Formats: sequence, C-alpha cells, structure tokens
Amino acid sequence: MENKNAAAGDANLAKALEHLNSLLVAGETIEAWAVQPRLFALYHRRCLIAATSGRFIKIGRGLLGGFDMSDFRWQDLQETNIKVGIFGADIYFKVLGSSDFSVNEFLSTSYVVSGYLKEQAQGIYRIAQYQEQAWREKRRVRELEETRARSGGINLGNFGGSQPTSNSGDSPALKLQQAKQMLDSKLITDAEYEAIKARVISGL
Repeated sequence: MENKNAAAGDANLAKALEHLNSLLVAGETIEAWAVQPRLFALYHRRCLIAATSGRFIKIGRGLLGGFDMSDFRWQDLQETNIKVGIFGADIYFKVLGSSDFSVNEFLSTSYVVSGYLKEQAQGIYRIAQYQEQAWREKRRVRELEETRARSGGINLGNFGGSQPTSNSGDSPALKLQQAKQMLDSKLITDAEYEAIKARVISGL
C-alpha cells in the first residue's frame, strides 16, 4: 500500500512503473520494487529496481528521454548481500557470466544498487536470497547429474531400497573412487557418500 501511495504522488515514478510493467513477459509478475529517494539521487536521475518472478530489473531515465534498462535472471544469481545504513540500504549481487547454469565454472560479475529505503531494499533482498538458494540447489543437482554421466553413472536413487546403477564394467573400487571425487567436489553430502559406499560394499 505504501508503494502504491508513493507512486500515486510522483508522476515520474508512475511512468517508470508503467514502463516496468510493459517489460514483463507472459506469466511474469512483480514481487517487489524500490525507487531511490531524491536524497540519494542529487547528481543523477533516480533508478527503479524490481524483483519479478523470473529476474531482477533496474530502470533509469535515459539521457535523451525514455528509459534505460538492465536485468539478470535469477538462475544467473550466485550471491546476494545487503548493507543497511542509517539513511539507506545497498544491495550487492554476484551474477554468473554464463547463461547456462549447468556448467562447472563461471566468470562472475558484481552488481550493486545503492541508496534505497531500508524497507523496500529488504523486500528486494529477501526475494533475491530465496532465489539464490533455490537456484544454487538446482545447479548442485544438475552438476551432480552431469558428473555421474561423465563418470559412467553412479545413481544415488532411493537410499531406502533401489540399487545403484552404473556401467557393468565398473569395479567396486572405481565406483568408490568416483563417489569420493564427487564428495571432494562438494557435489554430494557426507551422508550421500556413506550411503553410496555402503551400497557398493554390500554388492561385493
């Protein structure tokens, strides 16, 4: 409600929000937005930031009119932090340089938005943090699947009953070596490693 009231009393902000809505793709929704107070934009035009269901968006007024926009998808977000001061808050992002979240190494870039009201910035940060954790787990699972495929296919399966599958020529020692490599690479947990080891040994 506070955001709606702020937009109603600010014509420039209302235009920026209208432009923001025009950028949304089918099914995409705005989860939270924040705008720089005039206090933090004495020497430049204010910027509007938004967290949508699929990405982070930053909008600023263009030098020749209109709006300039930059964005990144949540699946490319590697890390997010927030710094809250007396007068405002800054949000820090580390964004993967590759659009493919299923590769092992990335070139990342830093992305900072500063000078936003505490409550609005914290709303953006909470959404970013949730998305960061969700996509980190998805990347971990994907990397685990790719490592299994490259190594011949240790299948974690259901620890409670199903048996692991692998190439018929793999020896128990090779299976354990592959599992240890995944553990050392932090692709599986200690518990998952112990479960694999127990199942390989029981099949000897």
